[in-house]
Formats: sequence, structure tokens, C-alpha cells
Amino acid sequence: MKLQRKNRLRATALGALAVSGALVLTACGSDDNTGAEAEGGKTSAAASNIKCDGAEGQLRASGSSAQKNAMDLWVKNYMAACSGVEINYSSSSSGEGIVAFNQGTVGFAGSDSALKPEEVAASKAICKTGQGINLPMVGGPIAVGFHLEGVDNLTLDASTLAKIFDTKIKKWNDPAIAALNKGVDLPDKAIQPFHRSEDSGTTQNLGKYLAAAAPSDWKYEAEKKWPAPGGQAASGSSGVASQVKAVDGTIGYFELSYAASQDITTVDINTGGAAPVKATSENASKAIAAAKVKGTGKDLALDLDYTTKAEGAYPLVLVTYEVVCDTGNKADSLGTVKSFLSYTASADGQKVLTDAGYAPIPEAINSKVREAIAGLK
Repeated sequence: MKLQRKNRLRATALGALAVSGALVLTACGSDDNTGAEAEGGKTSAAASNIKCDGAEGQLRASGSSAQKNAMDLWVKNYMAACSGVEINYSSSSSGEGIVAFNQGTVGFAGSDSALKPEEVAASKAICKTGQGINLPMVGGPIAVGFHLEGVDNLTLDASTLAKIFDTKIKKWNDPAIAALNKGVDLPDKAIQPFHRSEDSGTTQNLGKYLAAAAPSDWKYEAEKKWPAPGGQAASGSSGVASQVKAVDGTIGYFELSYAASQDITTVDINTGGAAPVKATSENASKAIAAAKVKGTGKDLALDLDYTTKAEGAYPLVLVTYEVVCDTGNKADSLGTVKSFLSYTASADGQKVLTDAGYAPIPEAINSKVREAIAGLK
């Protein structure tokens, strides 16, 4: 069983591992062989479909670390196709990205949660004639990864997850965990839950899921700052994943690409449906496809159903938004913003997501995203 599970993760990891060195993107796009052939500078079929019209100079962006591996791939492909254009995406956190956007220091921000009303109000000072809007660009499961020697398969539900991250369940052989894992030899070992140390949209989405699916066990507001006492903190999804990878007895939450690239075993979630659901891009897409647009005008913020029991739908999902001005974007970066985001929302741009452990945005929603990008001013 362990070999089969690791093989599944390893297959998913191929795309993510391919970008492990992608942080050297800010100056080497034209020398990269992924988006362009080494000889003669001929672009691949995918890269040749990228439209560079109006793009020039350097574009700075920052925010969500959840989309880091996707952004690395996108930037790499885009810079290979668009000579002389430099995209510099700083993977920090959703909170920091929104701050940078509303300070006017970036062309767009990545956020795993839609803008709050007060953040929209603040954006009007930067957007001048408009305001910040949310464009859903990256979907995917929030994987709950664990490291427990001798245990290769683990099922939890929203209630047990809430109690674990609230440090109410303290041992791996707790009766509540054992009831969900009959026949599994669970050790009498302390659970070490890890959470994000900085404001994080991933944290907020986990909170939304727990509050919706286990309201009697998770009493905290869904905020970007970790709300519960206890546990240990690490910086970024990469930091949490590294701790889970290294330390026996740990559990943490991060995007599937981090679990895949570090070969971390993930929890199957019991939703109350016919069978526990695995954290996969396909299963996340089933949940995201049921989302409703709650934004107005060009704003495409989504309302996700965290309590779904649909067969094969993985409920613990997030959607990362690219936050831009609907009108009033800076003239010197508008062309590059539109060109780059047009690529990320294109069929080619969305296609690379699955191999990197993400879920493409459903076409019914993504067609609206492309329309909104075309209308940016």
C-alpha cells in the first residue's frame, strides 16, 4: 500500500519537481530550455501561443505561496516566449501580497482569499478610477500531510481535524482517530500539529472548511492569522511541509504540490459520503466546479461549498485569486499585466496546473476571467 500511494504522489510530483529551481526566474527567461529549444531560440508549441503584445520591462507581483509552484511554471514559460520582459513574483503570503497591492508597489497580488470590503475600499486609492477585483486563477486541494512511522494510510474527518489542530486530540491512538481507521495500528505517540506562522489565505481556507464542516468543534473565525492555541508554527507552506517531512508524529496543511514534491503522505477525508476522498487535483476540481460567483461586475470572487458530500469531491480546497485594478492600473505595467494574466488564464496556462498538483479553474468560470482580463484598463 505504501508503495502504491508513494507512486501516486510521485507521479503528481513530476510537474512540481520540474520547477524546484525556478526562483532564478528574474533574469534567465531567455536562456531557459523549457519554454524554448536550446538551439535557434525556437519556441515550443505552448510557448508560441503566448501573446506578448503590449508587454515590456519588469513586472513585480507578490503574495500567495500556495500558487508558488504554478507561478514558477507560468513565469518560466512566459519569459521564454516574451523576450525582454521580466516577471518577478515574490512568494510571501496572501496578507503581504494584499498590503503590497494596496501600497501600489506591485502590478498584481496573489491571494488565497477574496478581498475584504475594507481592502477593496483601500484599493481605490491605488486604482484611482476603479478598485481591486478578484480573478480566480489557481485551484487545488489543501492537503493535510502527516508523518507517522508505520502508518501509510490515514482517514480523518472534519471533527477530528478540528480537534487535532485545536490540540484537543493529543495522541495518534485517540479513540476518535481509531474509529475512522479500523485495522490500522496507531501508535501511542503525541501529535505535533504545525500551522503557518504568518497571515495566510491557506490558513483562512482551512478555517472556513473546519467552521463549515465541524461547527461544534471549531469555534474560531476564519481569518488569515492562525487562531487556535498550541501547536507549532513554520513559515510558508514550504516551511510547514518541511517540518512534517522531517519529524515523526507531525501533521500540517499545505497545497498538494508541496506534499507531492516532498513525498509526504496525505490524509483521506471522510466527508460522510460513500467513501473517504483523497487529495487529488481531479477531486478538488469536482468541488470547485460547484462554486458560485458571488462577486459583482468584473469581480469574480467565488463561494465554495466546504460541506459537499458529492462522490469523489474533496472538500478542503482553495482558490487563489490574482488581484488587479479593474480600471486605473498603472500605464507602465498594464500591458504586461494583461499579457501575462491572459496566458495564465489561457487553455495552455491552465493545462500546466494539473501536472504541478493544482486544479484548473472550471471553464465556465475561467471564460469570465479571460473576459475580465481583456477589459482591464
